[in-house]
Amino acid sequence: MTTVSIQLPGIRRFHARPQCRARLVCFPHAGGSAIAFSRLSECLPPDIELLAVQYPGRQERRADPSAPDIATLAEECARALLFFGDRPLALFGHSMGSLVAFETAHMITARHSLLRLFASAARPPSQDWAVIDVDSCGEAAIIADLRHLRGVPEELLENEEVRDEILRVLRADYRLLRAYQPSTSGILPVPITEMLGDADPRNSVSAAGAWARHTHAECVVEVLPGGHFYLNDQLPAVASIVARYLRHDLSASAIQPCEEQSP
Repeated sequence: MTTVSIQLPGIRRFHARPQCRARLVCFPHAGGSAIAFSRLSECLPPDIELLAVQYPGRQERRADPSAPDIATLAEECARALLFFGDRPLALFGHSMGSLVAFETAHMITARHSLLRLFASAARPPSQDWAVIDVDSCGEAAIIADLRHLRGVPEELLENEEVRDEILRVLRADYRLLRAYQPSTSGILPVPITEMLGDADPRNSVSAAGAWARHTHAECVVEVLPGGHFYLNDQLPAVASIVARYLRHDLSASAIQPCEEQSP
């Protein structure tokens, strides 16, 4: 049975899987929300439960002020994940979400069994993301950038009310990206899997490979057909890749989950 529940402010669970062996915590792209991962949750096998982060300032958290920076956003995520320590975790970020996941990973490795970071459609933290300055350009330039990435259906951009809400959230997130400074430690103790579309205008295999500088463990690159939002069209393949790596990690670490605990 499909369930949708908000466990804590900022965390959503679409399909409860009490017998899961691990949880995949997903972080949305700039302008995105937790619901972007509902279909991925459905595609994952029963032994992996998906948790999706809902950033402040959007949907049911619209009244919450936007985070001033990515580090603050990561701190909130790390606090919320304290309630999910009964299973090993893996973090999955798409685009901007990869940076939030990266910073969150640094904050939770000391107190969680963290298996892996999946960085999707994202340049490494140490590289320039070349984000447009939303405070010095007009609405037309932002919409042109959205169309270039093909992340928002055209019918939504043509709806004035919906478009205004998208732009409001996107401006806040782009400011976070432009101001981002990576963690001073910079290197994780867990493996990183970088995933990207082969026609992504913002990323390349060579750029993705540079994530290796941010881990003491392995770093691998998985390329799938599609653009910056390849994820929308490749959900079964993404779910299969995630499951394969997490099952390998669980086997390698011989982690045995404890009994389910209620937050």
